[in-house]
Amino acid sequence: MVLIVVSCGSKKRAASKAKKRDKTERVVKRPEVKAPILETKTDKPVKEPVVVHSNPIDAYIATYSGIAQEEMRLYHIPASITLAQGILESSSGKGRLSVEANNHFGIKCHEWTGAKIYHDDDADQECFRKYNDAKYSYRDHSLFLKERKRYSGLFELKIDDYKGWAIGLKDAGYATDRKYPDKLISLIERFELYKYDEVVTGRKLVVNSNNNAGLSHRVIKGDTLYSLSKRYNTSVDNLKKLNNLASNDLNIGDLLVVKSN
Repeated sequence: MVLIVVSCGSKKRAASKAKKRDKTERVVKRPEVKAPILETKTDKPVKEPVVVHSNPIDAYIATYSGIAQEEMRLYHIPASITLAQGILESSSGKGRLSVEANNHFGIKCHEWTGAKIYHDDDADQECFRKYNDAKYSYRDHSLFLKERKRYSGLFELKIDDYKGWAIGLKDAGYATDRKYPDKLISLIERFELYKYDEVVTGRKLVVNSNNNAGLSHRVIKGDTLYSLSKRYNTSVDNLKKLNNLASNDLNIGDLLVVKSN
């Protein structure tokens, strides 16, 4: 009997302790807190803002200025001249040759074995070069000038002398329009295309916007006082007087005043 009482008592005490633990060891459930979902850069593609140019010339410059500068670095042709020619000859990228053939400089099919397009120019249905990308048109333009002897005098000019280049291109026969230099210079100064030359050369160019192609001339190979007097409708004596010249000798690269203000 004693043994039975003792064992029952021990079970009651264990059960009592278990009940006490049940009352004190409560499990507190905390509300689940969800971490905020953060949108990362990879969740959605980030698009660059699109700059819309109301002026087609500004749009053209924004698109092709980098290519023109790279050609300047490689072939020493002023980026300002290349851009001005591209704007003028491609109608700011809107002309048929530029749209359908990526030909921005009106280069014809001479010695060309690639794709072609036919277009009315000086004659009906002349053959022009066709490119897969406009950048190849820019490269062909550089090679066209660099590899032809008649343009060799241009490369003796300073690389940022856009006025000398504009006049020299006309004199070398690049264009038949006698106003071609004035048109190029007007574009360069109106849209400050010379600034793209400055980036490449690392030096700032002093530009007198009151000047034009008729006031000064950069001497290139083949120039004489007589030829310049005919071109600018003046006299040899007047040119010598304006430039304090003691003789008729000219040096390539000299900047001559051809008309006084």
